[in-house]
Amino acid sequence: MNPEELHNEIVAYCRANTNEALIKKYSRYFKEGVYDAYGLSMDLINLKIKEILSRKDIDFQVIRAASKLLVKSQKYEEPSFALLFYKPFVKQFDRGVFSDLTVWYETGINNWAHSDGICGELLFPLLKKNIISYTDLKPWITAKNKFQRRAVPVSLIKTLKSTNDFGPYLKMIEPLMSDPEREVHQGAGWFLREAWKLRREIAEEFLLKWKDTSPRLIFQYACEKMNVEEKMKFKRTK
Repeated sequence: MNPEELHNEIVAYCRANTNEALIKKYSRYFKEGVYDAYGLSMDLINLKIKEILSRKDIDFQVIRAASKLLVKSQKYEEPSFALLFYKPFVKQFDRGVFSDLTVWYETGINNWAHSDGICGELLFPLLKKNIISYTDLKPWITAKNKFQRRAVPVSLIKTLKSTNDFGPYLKMIEPLMSDPEREVHQGAGWFLREAWKLRREIAEEFLLKWKDTSPRLIFQYACEKMNVEEKMKFKRTK
């Protein structure tokens, strides 16, 4: 089977299993825009993925090519298929996968759920296996896609437990402390919250530097686990 045929088969499967009730149920989680979906349950998606991957004519190269087509769709489920297709092939990951993900963001990926899934399930294994370095994410800081920018701090969260030197990470995300998009603010704040839980002094020094100039949403997330007294240190100076 060629990639185009696989893509068309998945689209047909999605259309045949449209569920308006599920569209309504999940739309409340996507404040950044209209939730454009077929309404497939995860059970149906996983069932189809399992069936496709069991075929003898399906390998990772076919999956990669088909996924580039899937991520371009505005429909929620098609990029979901792409993300879930990659997970079973984690042992085959190489730098080409990082290039794939860069293309995904440049041509699709328009919501936080897919972006965060990519960070945790696909980017983190690349970082963990030293296939890429955190510095490979630096160009993403200025990416046009706000979810690609969000992916920089979010993808680094799991790596915090494997290093005592947060300095390079904090320096790299500094431009995001002035980013105009709320989804980026949430990602940066989430990263800083997890950094604070592990190395309070370093995280607080960074937060103090930005408390009067950065969007308050970053601090709302970053300070979420602090007590009232601790939060007061990061109240904006009037």
